Amino acid sequence: MEGPRGEALATLLLFVAPAMFACNILIARATFDFIPPFALAFWRWAGTFVLLLPMVGAGLWHQRRAVLAEWKDLAVLGALGMGVCGAFVYIAAQTTTATNIGLIYSASPVLIILLSRFIWREAMSGRQLLGVALALLGVLIIIGKGDIRTVLEVRFTIGDLWAFSAMVGWAVYSVLLSHRPSALPMQLRFAAICLFGVVILLPFSIWEGASVGLPRLDAVTLGAIALLALVPGFGAYQAYGLIQKSLGPSRTGLLIYMIPLYSALLAVLLLGETIERHHLIGAAFVLPGLILATRR
Repeated sequence: MEGPRGEALATLLLFVAPAMFACNILIARATFDFIPPFALAFWRWAGTFVLLLPMVGAGLWHQRRAVLAEWKDLAVLGALGMGVCGAFVYIAAQTTTATNIGLIYSASPVLIILLSRFIWREAMSGRQLLGVALALLGVLIIIGKGDIRTVLEVRFTIGDLWAFSAMVGWAVYSVLLSHRPSALPMQLRFAAICLFGVVILLPFSIWEGASVGLPRLDAVTLGAIALLALVPGFGAYQAYGLIQKSLGPSRTGLLIYMIPLYSALLAVLLLGETIERHHLIGAAFVLPGLILATRR
């Protein structure tokens, strides 16, 4: 859909898509006690690939030589995007709140800028440096729960550290996705990354099943996995692509700022979490920092 109607739909999705992305964290937190993390990540991305297959199956077959030529890049991206950014978030959800995960994850654009600066020597302005400093300070406040002694004495919640590791993984994934050349169109490349990610997650899921047990097989488990695959796995990325095509990358970047806000709000409404003072103080640094660091 193009023209005014397409732009109107993209504008509407700009306010819907952050909630779709936030569903990932909410479902992880709601299911941590009966769906193991690697199983949740595996079935989420396996389901997403199945949903993509009618759209990309023929294209992947025609581009199979390009897929084979890029298999190393696709494997690394799959391990980061579906493994680290998937399973690590679900491990984090076992011991920290959805609000914390969302706010920590929100600093990933700042780390993307830093990685691009130091690895690919991209230019960085003084305003961006200030934004980076503010956002990182905000993340430390959230992780340390507002107590500087927690940061200085390295006394963090293990879940917050898993969330931080997932955020680093997402930043590396994003930088590699932008800077590594590919002969594949964007949709086909994403599907190929999903496929490699599922293959990489499979042995970890088998090990997890043998160690801690398989997820219980009931309507709640199947519904949670289906929702993960459909909403944050398939739907959110389709919406993101449509928004970027219609509104451009600058306005699409507003998604970055809204996801942690949606995560916190939905966690309060649906999971009964509470917004603490350190969340507000951290967000007061993170969100302006993001705007300064990413706005062109």
